[in-house]
Amino acid sequence: MRIESLCIAFRFQSTNFQFPIFNFQFPKHMEARIDKWLWAVRLYKTRSMATDACKKGQVTMNGTTMKPSKTIKEGDVVSVRKSPITYTFRVLKAIENRVGAKLVPEMLENITPKEQYDILEMSKISGFANRMRGTGRPTKKERRDLDEFLGDESFGMGDLLFLDDEDDEE
Repeated sequence: MRIESLCIAFRFQSTNFQFPIFNFQFPKHMEARIDKWLWAVRLYKTRSMATDACKKGQVTMNGTTMKPSKTIKEGDVVSVRKSPITYTFRVLKAIENRVGAKLVPEMLENITPKEQYDILEMSKISGFANRMRGTGRPTKKERRDLDEFLGDESFGMGDLLFLDDEDDEE
């Protein structure tokens, strides 16, 4: 079919018809829900995990806990507590759609103090010493690390094992 016949069928005259032009612009100050933003910038793997973190009080802005439905905008400072440290981020773009990992630095700025990363490093180093009760037996690697830390004769029983042999010879 030719264009002229289509225009006649729809009662358009080919010379007078103009396609509408949409001038859509994003608002200057976009807003997004905090749970969607946390998920979109890949701080949480799923949106429900981000929602749960908000409900548990692990997400704060300016010292106040955030409900999942609260909105954030550019320039806001958001703190996320993930044990053992609290990460702090500045919102550069408020988005609700998940972006690729390479685009995340355009959406947020990490302003977490260095002291928090020092706490994280210390907890990694001393991880086997603060074993939680009920977590089961240490793994082979953890046991070797523990033995190395405590020394070969960790319980002072190295000499006691051979006392019976000396008594039998007399």
